[in-house]
Amino acid sequence: MKKLGWVVVLGLCASSAWAAPKPCEELKQEIEVKIQAAGVTSYTLEIVPAAEATDPSMVVGSCEFGSKKIVYQKNG
Repeated sequence: MKKLGWVVVLGLCASSAWAAPKPCEELKQEIEVKIQAAGVTSYTLEIVPAAEATDPSMVVGSCEFGSKKIVYQKNG
């Protein structure tokens, strides 16, 4: 019975590590690569608190458990 308890505890620890949030800068870099691959040359990506991201059509990413958003704006 103790073995089952340890299996459950270790499983919970592993699942929380697996669901760790992605750092905002890392996610922003990944999004930039995709935008540049699409041929967009003039744009702005900004990391903002979730409360400041008022236009959902501009949000291209969420990080730090949803507390921050990455906002995209095409320039020109």
